[in-house]
Amino acid sequence: MSIASSTSLPVRRALGSRMRYSAPRLSLGSSSIRRAFSTTLSRDATWGFIGLGQMGYSMAKNLRAKVPPSDTLIIRDVNPETTERFVAESKELAKSSGAGEDAFRVEVSAHPREVAEKSTVVISSLPEPQHVKDVFYNILKPGKLPTLEEERLFIDTSTIDPPSSREVANVIHGTGSGVFVDAPMSGGVIGARAGTLTFMFGASSNGEVVKRATSILLLMGKSALHLGPQGSGLAGKLANNYILAINNIAAAEAMNLGIRWGLDPKVLAGLVSSSTGRSWPMDVNNPVPGVVDTAPSSHGYEGGFGISLMNKDLRLAIAAAEESATPLTLGATAREVYNAAEEQYRGKDFSVVYKWLLDKSE
Repeated sequence: MSIASSTSLPVRRALGSRMRYSAPRLSLGSSSIRRAFSTTLSRDATWGFIGLGQMGYSMAKNLRAKVPPSDTLIIRDVNPETTERFVAESKELAKSSGAGEDAFRVEVSAHPREVAEKSTVVISSLPEPQHVKDVFYNILKPGKLPTLEEERLFIDTSTIDPPSSREVANVIHGTGSGVFVDAPMSGGVIGARAGTLTFMFGASSNGEVVKRATSILLLMGKSALHLGPQGSGLAGKLANNYILAINNIAAAEAMNLGIRWGLDPKVLAGLVSSSTGRSWPMDVNNPVPGVVDTAPSSHGYEGGFGISLMNKDLRLAIAAAEESATPLTLGATAREVYNAAEEQYRGKDFSVVYKWLLDKSE
């Protein structure tokens, strides 16, 4: 999801003097945790979700299915076909559940600001740092958000650079607009669909903030790990995805090597998966077509974690390492591989590196 270029100013610059607020407003009232997903309050809760891409769509779908049927979910995405499909599927959910036509309500918003105005929890899942800044610029520029019964919780699940996330968080907290949590995830599209994602989040050490964020993230995944203050979730995610980027290339090269030696690919994959070379790219997202039926490679490398996103995460990890003067001996070589593979197979799952290797060997 993206916003028009006219809104591309940095958030802190766009909001001017409001950035001079010094202390992040991280305290929550005693009622903050009462209504994570219960029905104890007299009014029904309203949830917001911005960004229905490969990951966000399934996350929002799991959220809609697991919060009380009487709650409302407001969605925002730049693709009208995507939002129409989401609404239609929610209506089917209501019909199949027997809860009635008014159950599992979904509203489509034309603007991120409207989502934030109505929702006590706003979840975003966006591709790039600039998209995140654009969305929050649009949310905050018109002025102070209306007060709701409980303090707003903004959960950004995008994988972006920690400085950009801190910039947005400082504005949210400094203007008293709510609490901002960075909560990138691991598990890929398969995990998003199955609701088995692992979230790693950065937030205040305030126990109620952590408890509230955890309860919400568990509606979309199987685990939620609090890694430390705001920005810690992204630090953990970039470290994890650096490993993933390297392991993916290693799995592709090893599979190609074994096959060229005459080994059966499924036998080779089974061996590695029961040995010391075991990894997620080998077990779940194997790059060789036909080895794992559910892997993107078995479906034309479609429907997985796009190679452009993997390349972006690797770029962010390398940049963060440079900022902290941390040596990464394999990073530059991996970037060369992903740059070349992305140029040739843009839009495909990142395991298409295997196909790129085959092209090189022909």
